[in-house]
Amino acid sequence: MRFKATALQIGVIAASLLFGAMTGMAKAATINLVGFGDSLMAGYQLPPTDAFPDKLQAALKAKGLDVAISNAGVSGDTTSGGLARIDWSIPDGTDGVILELGANDALRGIAPEETEKNLDAMIARLKDRHISVLLVGMLAPPNMGEDYAARFNPIYSRLANKYDLPLYPFFLDGVAAQAALQLEDGMHPNAKGVDVMVERMMPAVTDFIGMISSVKK
Repeated sequence: MRFKATALQIGVIAASLLFGAMTGMAKAATINLVGFGDSLMAGYQLPPTDAFPDKLQAALKAKGLDVAISNAGVSGDTTSGGLARIDWSIPDGTDGVILELGANDALRGIAPEETEKNLDAMIARLKDRHISVLLVGMLAPPNMGEDYAARFNPIYSRLANKYDLPLYPFFLDGVAAQAALQLEDGMHPNAKGVDVMVERMMPAVTDFIGMISSVKK
C-alpha cells in the first residue's frame, strides 16, 4: 500500500509539473502589443470594443493568433505628449508597440522637425527596452499647404529606414475623405471605418507579429 501511494503521489506531482510547464509555455507564447497613439487609436466617440486595438485583436484571434493588444491611445495627444508618457504607458513585458502619432502635430502646425525629433526619441527608448516597433504614418492635411506636407510626410519613411522598422504608411488609408466611414467631424473613423483600417492593416500587423515570434523563439 505504501508503495502504491508513493507511486500515485509521484504521478500527481509529475502531472502537476507538466501542466505548470504547459501553462507557462502558453503564457509565454502570447504576443503582447500596445497600440500607442492619439484619438485615432483611442477610439474617439466609439465604444471601447469598436476602438482599433480591440477590433484588431479580435481579427487576429479569429485567425488563430495568440495576441493581446492594450489600448494606450490618448485623444488630442501630440508627439511631445507621447514622448512625455511613453516610459510609463508601455509596461514591462510588452513585445511590440504600434506607434501612431503625429496627426495632431500637423493639425496644430507644429514644426515637422519637432515631430520627427519626438518620434525619433520614442523609437530610441523602445529600442533600448528591446521592444519592437511598427511605425504608423500620417499625412499632413491639405490645408497646411504643399511646403508643410513636403516637410511632414517623409518623416515616417525616414525614421523607418533609420531604425530598420516595418512601416504602415498611412493609418487612415481607405477611410480619409470617405464620409460613410467617418464621424460627423470628417476626421475620425466610425465603427465601419475602423473595420476598414483593421482589414487594410492586417498584413502589416501579421508580418510584425511573425517578426516578434521569430525573435522570441
